Amino acid sequence: MLFSKEYVGYLAREVTKKLVAAEMIETTSVAAVTERVNAAMLEELSLEDRINDEVRAILEQYSDEMRQSGASYQEMFKKVKNELVRKYKAVL
Repeated sequence: MLFSKEYVGYLAREVTKKLVAAEMIETTSVAAVTERVNAAMLEELSLEDRINDEVRAILEQYSDEMRQSGASYQEMFKKVKNELVRKYKAVL
């Protein structure tokens, strides 16, 4: 993940504070909203990590073929990752 979990927690607290202060949301429990915002942000920010793990698993299956054909791991990684990003309609 690009950011540490502590920083994401800080961002979640700040976003929640600003939303409450601007009266864009009402809540009786700011802590509960902060926790949900934190979870949503962590989920979204870890998407690229999950995609990278899936790309590695796919390339591991085809490692022999890639070696035989002389395909570059980095180039294949980019291609497979781009396909998965399109498949999941992700924005990275």
